[in-house]
Amino acid sequence: MRNLLFALLLAVSAAFAQSDTFDTTAGPVKITPIMHAAVLLQAGGKNIYIDPAQGSFDGRPAADLILITDIHGDHMAQPMIDKIKKPGTVIFAPKAVADQIHVDTVIANGETKKWGDWTITAIPAYNLTRGPSAGKFFHDKGRGNGYVLAYGGKRFYFSGDTEGIPEVLALKNIDVAFVCMNLPYTMTPEEAAAAVKAFHPAIVYPYHYRGSDLNAFKAGLAGTGIEVRLREWYPK
Repeated sequence: MRNLLFALLLAVSAAFAQSDTFDTTAGPVKITPIMHAAVLLQAGGKNIYIDPAQGSFDGRPAADLILITDIHGDHMAQPMIDKIKKPGTVIFAPKAVADQIHVDTVIANGETKKWGDWTITAIPAYNLTRGPSAGKFFHDKGRGNGYVLAYGGKRFYFSGDTEGIPEVLALKNIDVAFVCMNLPYTMTPEEAAAAVKAFHPAIVYPYHYRGSDLNAFKAGLAGTGIEVRLREWYPK
C-alpha cells in the first residue's frame, strides 16, 4: 500500500511538473499546461482555466474563472467544466458558446472586461483560408475568441484557434504568448512562426499543436530574440 501511494504521488508530481512562474508587480503568475488547449493560471490565490476540455482534471484546484474560446469539443466540454466548477465559479465565453452551455459573461471580439485584478480582452480568432469545403471556414470570423490577460503589468496571450489574421499580427506588448498550430484547422508551424515574429512576444509557447513539427516552429524564430519554450501538452 505504501509503495502504491508513493507511485501515485510520483505520477501526480510528474503530471504537474511543467509549470512556469512569471513575476509581476501584483505577485507571481503560475501557468501549467494541461492538454492540447487547456491551461491553468494561478495568481493571487485564484485559479483560472482556459479551455478545460481535454486531459485529466483529477486533483486540480477548483476554478474561480473559466475562459472558453470556441464551441469545438477540444475547447468546450461541459463534463470537464463540471469537474472543476464550484459555487461562485465565473465563466467568460463568446456568444456562440453561451448559446450551447451556461456562461456568466459573454465577451465578444474586441471587448475588454475586468475580473478582480485581471483585465481580459477578447482577441478575434478565425480562419482566413482553411475550411472543410470551398467558401466555408473551420472557424468563422466573430465566433471564437483568443484572450489577452493582463495582470500586474504583464500581458499573457492565448490564441485559441486562429490563422495569422491581422488582429493577431497587430498585437502589442505581449510578454508571454501561447500560439496554436495544427493542420488542417489553424496554421502550419512556419505560419505560426511568421505570425509570432510579427507581434514579437518576449516568450512563446506552442500549444494546440498535435502532430505539428515544433522544431520547424522554433527554427522559424531563430535569431529574433523571442524565447521559444517547448512543453509536453500530450501526456503519454
